[in-house]
Amino acid sequence: MSKRLFWLSVGFVAGVVTVTKARAYVKANTPQSVRGTLFPDSSQNVAVATLAGLWRDFTTARESRERELNRRYQDVV
Repeated sequence: MSKRLFWLSVGFVAGVVTVTKARAYVKANTPQSVRGTLFPDSSQNVAVATLAGLWRDFTTARESRERELNRRYQDVV
């Protein structure tokens, strides 16, 4: 179990680093007019903006799944 948790953590960190680096690269190599369209709400700190976006996506997916399960199993109980 601890190995699985370790590798899950390593994968999560690697994913966050990869997304952060990719966003920073795109942000650095695009013209200002396009950058405003691609990153309208992003601040100067790309890592924080990336983590905030990932957390927002995770929360939205989790809440959607909870609503689906509640609808499905509400009559069962």
